[in-house]
Amino acid sequence: MFSYPFDSSSIMLKKRSLKRELLKKEGLIEKRIAILSGTTIGEVKNILELFLLDSGIKPEFFEGEYGRYYEDLVFENTELREFEPDIIYIHTGIHNISNFPVAGSDEQTAKGLFLAEWNRFEEAISSAVAYGCPVVANNFEYPAVRVLGNRENYDVSGKVRFINELNLKLADFARLNEGLFINDINYLSALYGLEKWSDPTYYNSYKYGLNPDAIPLLCHSVSSIIKSIFGRNKKVLLLDLDNTLWGGVIGDDGVDGIELGIENPSGIAYSDLQRYAKELKGIGVLLGVVSKNEEGTAKSGFDHPSAILSADDFSVFIANWEDKASNIKRAAEILNLGSDSFVFADDNPAERELVEHSGLGVAVAKYTVPERFAENISRSGYFEATSMSEEDLIRAEMYSQNAMRESEKSRFSDYGEYLSSLEMKAGVGTFAERKQKRITQLINKTNQFNPTTRRYTEDEISEIEVDENYIKISARLEDKFGDNGIVCALIAKCRDKTATIELFVMSCRVFKRDLEKAVFDKLVETAVSKGIEAIEASYIRTPKNGFVETLYPDLGFLLFDESGEEKKYRYEIEKDYLKKNKHIEVMDE
Repeated sequence: MFSYPFDSSSIMLKKRSLKRELLKKEGLIEKRIAILSGTTIGEVKNILELFLLDSGIKPEFFEGEYGRYYEDLVFENTELREFEPDIIYIHTGIHNISNFPVAGSDEQTAKGLFLAEWNRFEEAISSAVAYGCPVVANNFEYPAVRVLGNRENYDVSGKVRFINELNLKLADFARLNEGLFINDINYLSALYGLEKWSDPTYYNSYKYGLNPDAIPLLCHSVSSIIKSIFGRNKKVLLLDLDNTLWGGVIGDDGVDGIELGIENPSGIAYSDLQRYAKELKGIGVLLGVVSKNEEGTAKSGFDHPSAILSADDFSVFIANWEDKASNIKRAAEILNLGSDSFVFADDNPAERELVEHSGLGVAVAKYTVPERFAENISRSGYFEATSMSEEDLIRAEMYSQNAMRESEKSRFSDYGEYLSSLEMKAGVGTFAERKQKRITQLINKTNQFNPTTRRYTEDEISEIEVDENYIKISARLEDKFGDNGIVCALIAKCRDKTATIELFVMSCRVFKRDLEKAVFDKLVETAVSKGIEAIEASYIRTPKNGFVETLYPDLGFLLFDESGEEKKYRYEIEKDYLKKNKHIEVMDE
């Protein structure tokens, strides 16, 4: 129900029962979300809550006063400040523009009105950003009425031109302010249909800035941004082959007989999906194949002269005659990722239903016709890009290197010898400014090696970086197969000769390589230099972090308190501390 295309009427009708069911989900993370609006937000808040719950986020809302988003942000707002929002969403639109030029206005008048309008929005958005949390702001939809007709697009007094310039100014402002994210209602209103989106009945009667039927589309877009900020994006697109990436059955039709390329309409549609998948790979999404086929036959389809993808583009390629759910489990093991980070795309409704009811938590993309498949995956927001780090752009290459490491491991009977054979080198250092974006991303995306699942914004990381009361450690790891980039971060707060680990995260790409031991050695070394005598840490059980349940006992910590799902540990630093890392060459960075 929460995947594109939406049945808006069902979502609106069943919102209470849907909320009850979604609240039963395990592993929900709680976030405080402030909504400040220029129009009515009652149903916007209600439906946004559903989409956030579906993404694994349980929101607590702060609602600003109706129509007073500017005042709530620009003037001191004790209630909002005490709420300490994790996200601020500014819900405005064309109804909140009060300085439109009149048709026929001269250029100087139009420019003056534009600057007055932009300055007002900039002041409100800048005040929101100053709260130190991510800010999501709408841009602006086009006017439903055009006094000048098509001339509205280029005349200095045209309202369409005014909107275009305002949206471009807002886009440039977001590009220069990493904590600001644009919810593109200009696109959403075009997708939905501007005539329906801007139906004046709802604003005139209820002060809704859009047709209530479009609220699920709006809220899904906002929730896609929020869940991406907090690391709830999907990571892998798993694809079927026959009648999904090409038309026809490769085993029966052969390479020359499958439909792909510009020769026929369906071939163009399959090429569009391959092109979309190729671009996803370029921004760090992993691609995989699960196909009922012989592996050699399956891979031969990528020898087609019009193929855009190659077999090498896939981080995992499974072709056999087993059921798709079993093969998805195998893919998750190979990639060392949870199956709930996968999106499954298959033209066969029986296969989709099997996976959907497998209990694996895999998102199943809706399939209508080949021409719409890429659109449906794209518009479902599985891979919403709120950041683009260097690691994102080379992620597929890193996972290919991991496959080589797994192959290397099979040559050794002794795991320690295998680790030594990797010739690992770790660059261990503090949180330099150039690392902050990647560190923040790592923290907010990591669920398995994360004992407390605590999250931080980039602004919070910046504050910690310069606070002498904290020990901050980041680590990158490389070996003979390649560089994994920054894959580990630790934050410990020092007080009264005790350092308390508030955060310890590591990418699944480097599990079981002893990097945690190298980082702990660095923590002890830094702690001793600060006069610290003991280290404390907590493990809070979640559905995803069972991997690190024994992390602290394995490092030598002793349990001193247990309450509910939380265990607290303490480590007394020995005067003759022996380093625990034996297989990684550590360099200061």
